[in-house]
Amino acid sequence: MTEASQKPKLRFCLIGPSYPYRGGISHYNTRLAIELAERHDVHSVNFSRLYPDFLFPGKTQYDESGSPLEAPSVRLVDSINPFTWIRAGFHVARKRPDVVLVQWWHPFFAPAFFTICLIVRMMRRTRILFLCHNVVPHETSPLDRFLSRIAFSIADSFLVQSGEDRDNLLRIKKRPRVALNPHPIYDFFEKAGLTRDEARQKIGAGEERLILFFGYIRPYKGLKFLLEAMPEIHDKTGASLLVVGEFYEPSDPYIEMVRRSGVVEAVRFVDRYVGNEEVEAFFTASDVVVLPYVSATQSGIVQIAIFFDRPVIVTGVGGLPEVVTQGRTGFVVPPSDADAIAKAVIEFYDGGWAGRMEPHFADERKRFSWTSLVSSLEGLVGWGGD
Repeated sequence: MTEASQKPKLRFCLIGPSYPYRGGISHYNTRLAIELAERHDVHSVNFSRLYPDFLFPGKTQYDESGSPLEAPSVRLVDSINPFTWIRAGFHVARKRPDVVLVQWWHPFFAPAFFTICLIVRMMRRTRILFLCHNVVPHETSPLDRFLSRIAFSIADSFLVQSGEDRDNLLRIKKRPRVALNPHPIYDFFEKAGLTRDEARQKIGAGEERLILFFGYIRPYKGLKFLLEAMPEIHDKTGASLLVVGEFYEPSDPYIEMVRRSGVVEAVRFVDRYVGNEEVEAFFTASDVVVLPYVSATQSGIVQIAIFFDRPVIVTGVGGLPEVVTQGRTGFVVPPSDADAIAKAVIEFYDGGWAGRMEPHFADERKRFSWTSLVSSLEGLVGWGGD
């Protein structure tokens, strides 16, 4: 029997989105609930309404995958209804949790999270832990920092996933109890063992070299710099680009950029949210995944690529250089630099780097394990499991 198994279980209450909501935070929260339940008692409080429709830029907030990631949760929190925050606070307090773990990614939710945690704090001796995906949002304002400061005032400890986010936290809260643990791999997508040819057949791709940009499109993702690099990339390598993800901004400027650059035949847009069961085909069909971000704290896209043994080319922003080992699992290039992106992609193909990087991914999957994340959380709350 291990030392961890002999310790009394903790009662965790997770507050954040999970199924039926879609997207990275929902996936993360659900996957964490499953992992925590291996050692502890877990209760999850979900949203009854995540974003008001007029604030959500995509087509739907709900996961329409054929194979959704699910774990039990109670849908109580309406992000714009304070009465539900109060009800959720009393609900959580009645569960007598040892730890309330809040998924933090945007100050829009600060009033709801603060209210829930304040009620719990008044009724129970409960440790409150914020797990930060973005300490501050990508497009920030003074109001965002004000709301974050209020929410963070109720927390006992924080887990961040990049050095940049730790620095951001230190600018908002003095002397926080904080641990840094990298974003774990997204290892829950269906892995049917498709060959490259089978994957390409499923997505309608040919035999050409194929670059993948994956995830919803917003200005900070830097897609325009990858598109600017495509004429040189296509000319020198013959590679095509697959842009897979829903536009959260107008798509016309990007389509016009491709038209003007003369690489219409080498760029394909898949403007929609991709269901869980489709993810394998897009990654397996591709040679390399490019994240040309202008800003970032960390990214789940890198962790999907690692799961599918795909090299990545990322910009040196936020925590991306912390999870991509230069020349081992990918390349790191300067941000907002189309020439640097082009040179990295050309070097990737000319140097035969796909085969040279492939043996390293098994070790990377161990490095970014969910077990490691759970151990970091346990350490923050003083449980001290292995």
